[in-house]
This record gives sequence, C-alpha cells and structure tokens, in this order.
Amino acid sequence: QENADPQKAASLLRKQWSLYSVTPLYKFSGARLAQYARLLGAFIAAEKHKGLAVGVGADLDVKATFCSLPELCGGQRDQPAMLVQLSSRSSVSPKNSDEKLMWSGCFCCVSGEDFSENVPEDFTCLPLFLANGAESYTATVGSWFQKTFDCHFCRLSISPLNLSWMAAMWSGCSVEKTACATELVFSVPCLPQPLDISYAIHPEDAKALWDTVQKTPGEITQEEVDLFMDCLYSHFHRHFKIHLSATKLVKVSTAIASAHCNGTIKFLQSKYLTGVLMLLTELAISQIQ
Repeated sequence: QENADPQKAASLLRKQWSLYSVTPLYKFSGARLAQYARLLGAFIAAEKHKGLAVGVGADLDVKATFCSLPELCGGQRDQPAMLVQLSSRSSVSPKNSDEKLMWSGCFCCVSGEDFSENVPEDFTCLPLFLANGAESYTATVGSWFQKTFDCHFCRLSISPLNLSWMAAMWSGCSVEKTACATELVFSVPCLPQPLDISYAIHPEDAKALWDTVQKTPGEITQEEVDLFMDCLYSHFHRHFKIHLSATKLVKVSTAIASAHCNGTIKFLQSKYLTGVLMLLTELAISQIQ
C-alpha cells in the first residue's frame, strides 16, 4: 500500500469526472493495493492482447497504481477513498522516462457510515466512483472490479431537483470576489431541435439572494431551495417573459463545482471538495438502495 499523498486528492480538481454508483466490494482489503495494481495491470494487458496470457508483474505498456486517500473522509468510520490510475510509457522511450497519465478513477464513501453499518462484515462500502479518461478504460477497469469483488457499476445521473439543491448550496458558499458567475442551463422540452437557455448570475448576487432565503445557517430545507429557485425564475421572467419553471434544469456551474444531469462533474475548489463528495455519496447510496 502506497502512502497517502495530499497532492493526489488535489488532482481531482479541474477535471471532468463521470459518476457511477458501486455496490459493496466483497473481500476487498486496503492492505493489498499493490497486489491489486499488478493484477489489474495484467488484466488490462491481456485485454489489449485479445486474451493472450500475460504474466503478473511483467513489464507492461500500461501500469496500474492504487493509492489510499484517507483525507477524503467525512467521518472516522468512513472507508478511505481509493485512487486508481493508469499510466503508459512509449515502447521507444527510455526505461527511466516519465510515465504519461492516461486514466484516473476514484472510489469514495464520504459520510456514508449509516449505509456501511448495514452491510455484512466481508463487504467494503465505496459507493461513489468517479472516472476521468477514455470510456474504454473505464469499462475495462469496471469489468476487473466486478469480476474480482463481485460488485456492480451503474451510471449515476443527477436529477433537476438535485441540481437545484447544488445551485442553492453552492451559491451560499463564500468564494473570492474574482469568482466566475453562477450559471444555470435549462433545456426547453417539446421542440423539433434542442434548445438550451443559459442564465448567468453574479456570484455575489446569488449569495445575497440565498442569504435572504436561508432561515437557519448550516441547515437547508427543500422549502428554501424552492424559494431560491422561484426568485431566480421570477427575475428571469420579468426581463425576458420566459417561464423557466416549464423547462428542465440540466446544468449548474458555480465557483465551487460544475455538474450536469448526465452524471458529470468538475470540482473547482479544494476547500469544498469533501462537502461535494458527501452529497454525491448520498446520491450514489440512494441509487444502490
């Protein structure tokens, strides 16, 4: 097992990640990460060579590494996050040349203790999986995990309701004055051709609105989120005579993160990384249950 590296957690920032929910892993051990890396590397090489036998630990074009990220936890009973990376080195490059990162995946369970407590002892709960890189590698890595740990991966989409929660919560976070605008993208239904409406709000205006809506600091209710969105809808209608309530919210972009209904996300602030992962863990668990 490699030592945890805070810079590895920071590597999650400013990349687009595809979201998946994952059922509990059977007979997984955090003490065997180096062994898992060798086995995964051999599996990828075998797939690449169309099933030809490849020795574990052989000098492969693709190298797999596993790294524990204990800093990505919401509670003491959380399973440490795990970063999986695939890198390559050209066959014509010198042996000591730098490897090129090709694909990354991260398993997380941030504040998922209630879910973990109801799972049998032989299972490890890492319900949220994020992938960055070619889908072919995501499929190959997912196949190895499913065969090795008897788990199942499923794409995790984000509903308009959850996107509205993200818009409200992230608008209430304190950021630098130079932060980018808060942007909401809405899809107009029942049209022959796709049509999206982009609604940009100054981050200070969005925060000021949320501060007037939120009744108890540190707590958020559905009523407050609905009121926040209704205020934005009313302002937009007053200027453009368009009822955004009749459209579908498909994307939210703030200084904290950017999320799309198709299940992709980009983290932009390390300060709020754990909080965003906590919300995504909750969504992943709800899909599994």
